[in-house]
Amino acid sequence: MTNPSSATPASTAGTGGGCPVGAGTGAVALGGPGFPTEPQELYRSMRRDHGPVVPVELPGGFPAWLVIGYRELHQVTSDGELFPRDVSLWNQWGRVPADWPLLPMVGTPMPSIYFTAGAEHRRHVDMVVPALEGADPFEIRQHCEQLADRLIDTVCTRGTADLVAEFAEPLPVLVLARLVGFPDDEGADIARVLKDLADGGPGAQKAHLRFGEHMRRLVAAKRAWPGDDVTSRMLAHPEPFTDEEYALDLMAITAAGHLTTADWISNSTRLMLTEDQFADALSGGRHSVAEAMNEVLWEDGPTQILAGRWAARDARLGGQDIARGDMLLLGLGAANADPHIRQQVTASAVRSGQGGNSAHLAFSHGEYRCPFPAQEIAEIIARTGIEVLLDRLPDLELAVPANELVRRPSAFLRGTTALPVRFTPVRTTGDAL
Repeated sequence: MTNPSSATPASTAGTGGGCPVGAGTGAVALGGPGFPTEPQELYRSMRRDHGPVVPVELPGGFPAWLVIGYRELHQVTSDGELFPRDVSLWNQWGRVPADWPLLPMVGTPMPSIYFTAGAEHRRHVDMVVPALEGADPFEIRQHCEQLADRLIDTVCTRGTADLVAEFAEPLPVLVLARLVGFPDDEGADIARVLKDLADGGPGAQKAHLRFGEHMRRLVAAKRAWPGDDVTSRMLAHPEPFTDEEYALDLMAITAAGHLTTADWISNSTRLMLTEDQFADALSGGRHSVAEAMNEVLWEDGPTQILAGRWAARDARLGGQDIARGDMLLLGLGAANADPHIRQQVTASAVRSGQGGNSAHLAFSHGEYRCPFPAQEIAEIIARTGIEVLLDRLPDLELAVPANELVRRPSAFLRGTTALPVRFTPVRTTGDAL
């Protein structure tokens, strides 16, 4: 998500720093041009040269392992004892500068649902998941329809738009802001904060601080004036948490759901605008919207690489020697393209006569897999947003050749920086929201 500028070659990291075996020779830099342009080609070359577990170098010179095999990723995410999500185990902490822009993504030891392990992690899950489950799917869809109409109203009379900046990116965070209990006027600033966080660079750390400030204010407000929202339901949980824990969990919920859902919307829309097999979706084929969204989760998933797991002891994985404290990155996009699983998926689809298959790893796997109610919320936002877009602008088409679309410059996220389109101008809804 972020892109540090300091550079210390991975090969210079001493054994005391836990340099993975082989990471100094032939390690793949997680900042090269192949990730945003041709990731599947890059994954194939990684698989050929290194097998299912690849030595990589994070920006800043930090060594890690990228797990790109489907079975190996299942193994890592299923074995919380050997490969816990315990960031405190990382054997590189002595070298990490305080301003390393990847810190918000990798995380530091903190009491949140995503950065705790074992019983403490389950304690947070038991509080957060029911609060998400309490969100009414019908109301989520209503929020999404209203906010999607509002966004489309700002562009529909001019006949052109950038669907990333003006629709796909703001829509999820505006909906999520309502669900967690923010007034609409704070949603726009939170969207800017989360974009700065995701894009990285010098503004990432400041954005992270602003994000926390928003959530701490929200917790204080909902403690005084509870409502029908995720934050109030979290506060009503019988087991007490500190205000900092509530704020950190709300940050995790919102950050995890924002840009991933935005890229799901834009990647699916891009697919429908560029691939003939999904063309009927542009003329009201709702089934094709769902098919395009599922295709994206397999082939063009918003989260390509996810941090991370840390080895609790020396281990052997995918033919590689993993040292205690080594970081393992989850190559979700690469694992979905693993030839072994793709052959099985294709054979299964042929036998069943169905084209869709949900065995992908787009939502990760295991104990830290995206909770089902969060997946459901993301699916409602993405599908409703696309459907409203196609209903309002039925002759939507790309305004530039498909090969001129630019991907997000990130090894971790798979999205389009802009999606310029044109359409016949239409009236606004006139709906005062």
